Amino acid sequence: MAIQKNIERLLKALASDKRLLVLDSLKNPVAHFPPQVDGDLIEDGVCSNWLAEKMGVAQPTATRHLKLLAEAGLIVPTRKKGWVFYKRNEAAITAVKIKITEGL
Repeated sequence: MAIQKNIERLLKALASDKRLLVLDSLKNPVAHFPPQVDGDLIEDGVCSNWLAEKMGVAQPTATRHLKLLAEAGLIVPTRKKGWVFYKRNEAAITAVKIKITEGL
C-alpha cells in the first residue's frame, strides 16, 4: 500500500506543466534565475518567489505546486532568513527515471 501511495504522489507531482517547468529550471538555476540576495542559487536553491514568477502564477499557487514536488521527494526546501529556497533532489529524480524505464 505504501509503494502505491508513493507512486500516486509521484505521478501527481509530474502531471503538471508548471511543476515540470520547475524541475527543468532547477537543473541549471544560474541559467534561469538572477542572483539572489539571501541565498546562493547552487548551494541554497531558488527562492519560491522566483519560482512563482517563472511559473507565471501567484505565490499561493506556486506554494501548492512546490509542496506537491517536495512531498514526492523531487525537490528539497530549505528555510533561510525567512525565505524558502528549493533545489532538485537529484538522487530521487535518478531513482524515478530508473523506475520508469524498468516499468513501475
